[in-house]
Amino acid sequence: MPLLACSCLLLSGCEGTLFAGLNATDQHHGIVERHDVVFDATHELALDVYAPAHAEHAPVVVFFYGGDWARGQRAWYRFVGTALAAEGVVTVVPDYRKVPQVSLDGFMSDAAEAVAWTRAHASEFGAAADDIFVMGHSAGGQIAALLATDPEWLAASGMRPRDLAGFIGLAGCYDFVPVPDDDKDMIAAFGDTPEAQRRGEPVSYVSGSEPPMLLLQGEDDHEVTPSNAISLSRAMNAQHEDVTMKLYPDTGHEGVLFALSRPMRSDAATLPDVLAFIHTHPSAH
Repeated sequence: MPLLACSCLLLSGCEGTLFAGLNATDQHHGIVERHDVVFDATHELALDVYAPAHAEHAPVVVFFYGGDWARGQRAWYRFVGTALAAEGVVTVVPDYRKVPQVSLDGFMSDAAEAVAWTRAHASEFGAAADDIFVMGHSAGGQIAALLATDPEWLAASGMRPRDLAGFIGLAGCYDFVPVPDDDKDMIAAFGDTPEAQRRGEPVSYVSGSEPPMLLLQGEDDHEVTPSNAISLSRAMNAQHEDVTMKLYPDTGHEGVLFALSRPMRSDAATLPDVLAFIHTHPSAH
């Protein structure tokens, strides 16, 4: 099945075929990979690390994948790790618990723990512990954005949002309250009242103490509409914070992510925009 055709069927069991196709084209030369590294033995959670060979004090990205907070696996996103590692960026791709097993507190605690693990072990992969970016697509964008806006989650490991070098959002869910009554995954993740749901809404927490942000969004995204990125950008601007938003024409929800893969790299400027942001926003800590 062609990749583009398969991308339209992500929720119908075609994910494995699609991601296998993307990963079959990724780059391996000059990259060191470590898979199935346990970062939370209690919950049996592991992560994969993609590092440039001979990296020294390199920036590091912790990438959270999407899937409606209910599905997905880190192995599918090897193409993200290798794309960034080939350009000098250490990349960590963790798993996290999903609904209905857990809700907001569960997957956010997992995400924060993955970031804490990355900071503690960064030097083992040639990464800089004080140059950590969080990045995510779709539901993963919400997770990464909440780490960057709500200080509750990183506080458990003695970190603050400003300790992050930056947040990179790919078609993330940032402004979604009230959740539609028929969106069962979001209700399971965030609760069934606006008050409960707002706890997971990144735009509600912007206060002027956030790290720099890069918001990448397809104009033709009908799953997570551009209004999410626009709203978060406006909230950051209102606080005179460092935020860059880029809207890609003729690009849908998956396109902004899949442009990191080699066969679809010309579809959107995701990779060069992400790299430019990382290299112009080194950590000040």
